[in-house]
Amino acid sequence: MSKVEEKLAELGLTLPPVAAPVAAYVPAVRTGEFVFTSGQLPMVAGKLPNTGKVGAEVTPEEAKELAQICALNALAAVKSVIGDLDLVEQVVKVVGFVASAPDFTGQPGVINGTSELLGQVLGEAGVHARSAVGVTVLPLDAPVEVELQVRVRAGA
Repeated sequence: MSKVEEKLAELGLTLPPVAAPVAAYVPAVRTGEFVFTSGQLPMVAGKLPNTGKVGAEVTPEEAKELAQICALNALAAVKSVIGDLDLVEQVVKVVGFVASAPDFTGQPGVINGTSELLGQVLGEAGVHARSAVGVTVLPLDAPVEVELQVRVRAGA
């Protein structure tokens, strides 16, 4: 088990199986030292635990937890192409999308669910640039979607 997965276990979390794509794409692609994930929904065992807009059907606190699930799914996608999460040198960028009620403006707080988890399990390597964007709707009526750009150890 990698150090990253050991840290997840200390937090009471496990890396899920790679979420199956919901359309014609792959979960992650590696090019050189970088891995780019596709947008990861907060799927748990093939299902969304919540649907709807944040600030309406979904509370900001629930959405933050969903963003953490998105991060776990994104890490699983990264592992699927590099084999070992200990090879991650840096999470370069996180892009988070929040399906928002018209008056909801707390997108950064929601995406903190992803950012905080990455920091907890990767330490300095989890510190990243980020965008948190409010959108009208996401696939399958998901409240949150996250993608990662990660740099891996050269030659790995």
